[in-house]
Amino acid sequence: MVYPLLSDEYFMNEALKEAQKALDKEEVPVGAVIVNQNRIIARAHNQTQQLNDVTAHAEMIAITSATNFLGAKYLTDCTLFVTMEPCVMCAAALKWAQLDRLVFAASDPKEGFSRLKEPLLHKKTVLIPGILEAQASLLLKQFFLHRRGSKN
Repeated sequence: MVYPLLSDEYFMNEALKEAQKALDKEEVPVGAVIVNQNRIIARAHNQTQQLNDVTAHAEMIAITSATNFLGAKYLTDCTLFVTMEPCVMCAAALKWAQLDRLVFAASDPKEGFSRLKEPLLHKKTVLIPGILEAQASLLLKQFFLHRRGSKN
């Protein structure tokens, strides 16, 4: 599928490419890109197994990369595109980074931040859920089916 250049779908497709990298490494297939002024300034995918680090979520790695790129601790003019709804840890980090927009694909009713009654994102962060949800959900289903199959 071809998406218009610089659309939310285009950038989410780039995040899906990162999620595929995670899947290829037998990591939970979550990918992220951070966009500033219509250009990708950070790319990341889950690396918790590879780095033996429970905090090595795609969002956390992308935040660090983007702030290093910008030379600033805030992401006020940035959009994070991530293939799965951020967890509480990642949402809290995004709040502190003062992210402008958060666009995610698949919801995570068990571990996602939106399951909490208190809003975790910065009050100015615009939230856009469900972009390319089917594609992201398929990668997650493939991962967990393979994982269950390898445990039998």
